[in-house]
Amino acid sequence: MSQCTVDKRKKLSRLDQFLTLWIFLAMAIGVFIGYVYPQSESLINSFQVGTVNVPIAIGLILMMYPPLAKVKYNQLGRVFQNVKVITLSLVLNWIIGPILMFLLAIIFLRDYPEYMVGIILIGLARCIAMVLVWNELAEGDREYAAGLVAFNSIFQVLFYSVFAYVFITVLPTWFGLEGKIVDISMGTIAESVAIYLGIPFLLGFLSSFILRRLKGDVWYQQVFIPAISPITLIALLFTIVVMFSLKGNLIVRIPLDVIRIAIPLVIYFAIMFVVSIYLGKALGANYAQNASVAFTATGNNFELAIAVAIGVFGLNSGQAFAGVVGPLIEVPALISLVNLAYWFRRKYYSESAKVQPAS
Repeated sequence: MSQCTVDKRKKLSRLDQFLTLWIFLAMAIGVFIGYVYPQSESLINSFQVGTVNVPIAIGLILMMYPPLAKVKYNQLGRVFQNVKVITLSLVLNWIIGPILMFLLAIIFLRDYPEYMVGIILIGLARCIAMVLVWNELAEGDREYAAGLVAFNSIFQVLFYSVFAYVFITVLPTWFGLEGKIVDISMGTIAESVAIYLGIPFLLGFLSSFILRRLKGDVWYQQVFIPAISPITLIALLFTIVVMFSLKGNLIVRIPLDVIRIAIPLVIYFAIMFVVSIYLGKALGANYAQNASVAFTATGNNFELAIAVAIGVFGLNSGQAFAGVVGPLIEVPALISLVNLAYWFRRKYYSESAKVQPAS
């Protein structure tokens, strides 16, 4: 093991060193709370404002703030200068991803149409939130991740309702399945994007713009950033506990349904990530860029999917349950893919010796 790797290991906080363990403990605590205290679901949902769950929204905003505060916003322009990477991201997010999730949903859940529709909604909601955390953990390019997330947000506002109509109402009939009429307003989607992306983006930009000028780059990088960095993982663990407690009772009572929903999701995450990595490498993207593209394409905006499922089909619908199961599967799957990203880096990129994967 190189001295660089040893030094880096020493610098990791206890929270970072045992990240996977903390995540699984948070999941277990959430399920325990939801099962032993089923009234916790009502308590958490009492903080619902429209389609926004306030505790989850706070957790996600705090979780995304440090990565966005680290972004060098004056370098964002270079993201959009790389036409190949932008095109690849668009194709992965808005053609390959939705089609793959749709096919997996009808293959594995055609006998459970409510779950099938819930999974399709997840596949259409491209990630604008937690991808920043996975990208940070995998040492991806922050500027690329921020730029691609912003790009996805614009497309999400413009096309999510159209895609939902096509994939849920039209395409299922081509496979002998009943289509569901969906009515999703652009306002619902814009609200989700504004809250889960707009607020942390604004906070991150203002922190960088103001504090760098007041205190200087050295203070900002060496004092402020290390001070706020732990917020990401603490907020992530808080969000996981809240999400799992919401459906902890159901997860224990109908575990087979959770497994049914999990199977297409796990396959989706694995295929999307590996395909993205190899396509990015074929187009000449370096590791940091490739990681950003891959995680952006693999993750999903479960906040939007859940909000739409509840708004269109109801809080107690199978679609909403599938939407909640989505992030429960995504969290352990994506943390595993962080380690897979490091494996790809060691195998294909020369800087691999300097990497210490999350464990």
